[in-house]
Amino acid sequence: LLCSPEREGRMMFESAKARLEAQLAELEGRQHRLENDLAEPLNADSAERAVEKEDDEALEAQAGLIAREIASVKRALDRIAGQTYGECVKCGAAISPARLDARPEAALCIDCARGEG
Repeated sequence: LLCSPEREGRMMFESAKARLEAQLAELEGRQHRLENDLAEPLNADSAERAVEKEDDEALEAQAGLIAREIASVKRALDRIAGQTYGECVKCGAAISPARLDARPEAALCIDCARGEG
């Protein structure tokens, strides 16, 4: 049974949307856990407090990375809604299905991602 190109494209969008939504839920869960960890008061013991401050700095850096990933996934979901998913936001070329399979949030074709586009 062969699929029409339109049906194949719709199936790709639906699959990517489901993966992105699952990724977003996982990232938001991680972000929530980090926020809870960071909200805990520091220990009264000064030596322990120093260790906790270092841990908090690492958690804050991790939280920043997660926030950027969340923004990237949300932009990809916006591109799906706008029916521009799979198009490079820089040059307009098609992003390869293999790249989208590996990184469903990808906004750039491989050439633009490498700085060649």
